Amino acid sequence: GFNKAVARIYELTAVIEKAGYSASRTNAIRTLLKLVSPMMPHLAEEAWALNTFGGMGLVANAVWPEVDPALLVEDEVTIAVQVKGKLRDTLTVPKGMPKEELEALALASEKVQRNIGDAPVRKVIVVPDRLVNIVA
Repeated sequence: GFNKAVARIYELTAVIEKAGYSASRTNAIRTLLKLVSPMMPHLAEEAWALNTFGGMGLVANAVWPEVDPALLVEDEVTIAVQVKGKLRDTLTVPKGMPKEELEALALASEKVQRNIGDAPVRKVIVVPDRLVNIVA
């Protein structure tokens, strides 16, 4: 809903801030202002005019950005790695990685090894594309 839209706009803003000045950055700012316009119309119009897009008319009348479905597919996921039920690490892995490989990666993690110590691993619970819980 609304909160998720705001969170994604924050993510886009952070990426734009890190980017150097270029035509792509200008295009990203233009897209950001179009996306913000329904939520904050006055602020979006001010920023639109200040960024010299005002020569293109009002942001409210601008064409809405087109979606490329291919770019919406996430091919990586972030896995939470827990030791004794507490978050100890996160792993970014390809989506659909087999349970055995996830378990091996989690057990090889330096942070996990530090938290397990010399205790024997009793059980490893793997929920694909979500989490690895290590019971030691």
